[in-house]
Amino acid sequence: MARWILQSLLLWEALLPAVWAQVQGRVGGSVLLEAEVPPGFRVREAIWRSLWPSEKLVATFFHGAAEILYDSRFLGRTQLHSNLSLEIRPLEQGDSGNFSVLLADIRGQTKSQTLQLTVYEAVSRPTVQVFIAVSGGTQPPRTCQVFLSCVVPNSSEVTYSWQRKDAAELGNPQQGLFTDNQVLRITLGPGDEDTVYSCIVSNPVSWDAVTVTPWESCIQNTEPGEKSYKDILLVAVPISLLLLLAGILSIWHCALCSGKKRRNSTSNHVTTETETPSV
Repeated sequence: MARWILQSLLLWEALLPAVWAQVQGRVGGSVLLEAEVPPGFRVREAIWRSLWPSEKLVATFFHGAAEILYDSRFLGRTQLHSNLSLEIRPLEQGDSGNFSVLLADIRGQTKSQTLQLTVYEAVSRPTVQVFIAVSGGTQPPRTCQVFLSCVVPNSSEVTYSWQRKDAAELGNPQQGLFTDNQVLRITLGPGDEDTVYSCIVSNPVSWDAVTVTPWESCIQNTEPGEKSYKDILLVAVPISLLLLLAGILSIWHCALCSGKKRRNSTSNHVTTETETPSV
């Protein structure tokens, strides 16, 4: 009897318009798939199914008795509440997909609802790297142009944003945001010694942030004794050219000396052979 009722309800569901809802969950957490029961709708039967990637029965409710022992990937991780909402825990990455609930009341009327579950990994802690731009002729004196790069390893569908301490979120493209807000370009001056910037990463179910004081990198880049690559080139290139020139001159001098020695040796040998012995 229960099997016949189940088949009849599933046939009715195919003829009903679906009501869609979207639900998000986090790996390792729990999610509640809510069955929306219309006012005055006295439920007699309810059927929860997983529709993707394969169609499986997850839980059923017949005449006041719940059954959740159906063979599916959710076996042992589901609970059917008294309000007919389905709870899944702990969530796994592969749980993302579509679910449907079919409700039938005591008068034989039916209602169908489809829910799309998306399961996300919690975002990892971001890493911020500070890159100091090379000073140019147009850059104001005593300023430091900085690129802040924010990276989250092994994460997808992550949203990046930046915030300066005691200021609003930096969301204006004219403020120097690049690569989907992963890179922020700023110009600092002596009054920004304690200015803190935060990179905030998030997805629909989690968020994390890391802070950095970029002026410290500007100071380290200009400490006494620290040389930029331009300074190194200005010293290293002339010295290298002098050493190269000295080597060429040395080789040329040795070649001249060798040539003179060979000519002298040949001249002496010829003179010896042409001398006439005395009688």
